[in-house]
Amino acid sequence: MKRYKVGYTTGVFDLFHVGHLNILRRAKEQCDYLIVGVSTDELVRSYKNKQPVIPFEERLEIVAGIKYVDHVVAQQTRDKFAAWEQYRFDAMFVGDDWKGDALFQKMEQQFKVVQVDIVYFPYTKGVSSTLVKEKMKV
Repeated sequence: MKRYKVGYTTGVFDLFHVGHLNILRRAKEQCDYLIVGVSTDELVRSYKNKQPVIPFEERLEIVAGIKYVDHVVAQQTRDKFAAWEQYRFDAMFVGDDWKGDALFQKMEQQFKVVQVDIVYFPYTKGVSSTLVKEKMKV
């Protein structure tokens, strides 16, 4: 039996790579039902000040096609507690590169009250959408 009933994770999932696959696989290993929030283009522009290479609708379709994903949703805000209010997940999965970030420290406090775990997975070294973009410039 898996540790969690419903899990949740989010991402931009631009230029889908093995790091993305790793977090989805690891999350699904720990929950029966995995919900994945894909950041909208507007959200990405608002906090990263850049446009994703792959349009939102296509990123949504790519993530929905991954066998580890049970349900895909649009992530229109970075407010993970609002997502919990809507989806009522038991655990949120995230890369450990976010551990200690002010946003996640706040979420840890909020989620503790409602007994939701934040599970940090090791970041996949040597791969990111930014690195893929850099390699494409060669």
